[in-house]
Amino acid sequence: MKDIISAGLEELGLSPAVPPEAAGQLDLYGRLLLEKNQVMNLTAIREPEQVAQLHMLDCAALLNCAQFEGKTLIDVGTGAGFPGLPLKILLPSLEVTLLDSLNKRVDWLNEVSGALGLTGVRAIHGRAEEQAQVEGFRDSFDFATARAVADLRLLAELCLPFVKVGGLFLAMKSVESDGELEHAARAVKMMGGRVRDQVDYTIPGSQITHRVILIEKVAPTLKGYPRRWAKIQKEPL
Repeated sequence: MKDIISAGLEELGLSPAVPPEAAGQLDLYGRLLLEKNQVMNLTAIREPEQVAQLHMLDCAALLNCAQFEGKTLIDVGTGAGFPGLPLKILLPSLEVTLLDSLNKRVDWLNEVSGALGLTGVRAIHGRAEEQAQVEGFRDSFDFATARAVADLRLLAELCLPFVKVGGLFLAMKSVESDGELEHAARAVKMMGGRVRDQVDYTIPGSQITHRVILIEKVAPTLKGYPRRWAKIQKEPL
């Protein structure tokens, strides 16, 4: 995995900016992921080469979408730590919060962070719609990220409340997300957001192209949002 990651980082133009040990740390992270995946469902991707490409390099591509140095980021519904943990490894000055609703995943992410010797990263057990109401989280982060397969209308309501005015929500999507983005226009606006850009990229070593939708926070999120999860699911904005 390490060689694939190193070559991919070079192809993305990131090699000069990332720490020399980053590829090795991402390799170790991938091996820990595959080991844990034998006893806990963390990823459907089980081949080391695909972990390197479809997890590590896919996440690394976000560094070409914004300036993350010295900023704060919350990764909503982080799962096995994507994209937040690879971004932290590649850019140590980034302060990262990993938020997930499953305590077992949070415990594992804290173990991995320790094994990798990372500081300035925390994994928190909580639901996004509840955590966004907590002081120090609401309207507080420079960036929010989501790699979940949920509809963008739902993700906008769950993620934008965490972002401070002037910050960005980066939604990792497929290149066939035009219709989804159109349907999410109302939700984005209600949460205080405005679509700034869409960036398409091809994952190094593959023929797979993904998209990042960059949504800027232009106004504080209205009181009362996000709503309860059952309400968000039943009545998307």
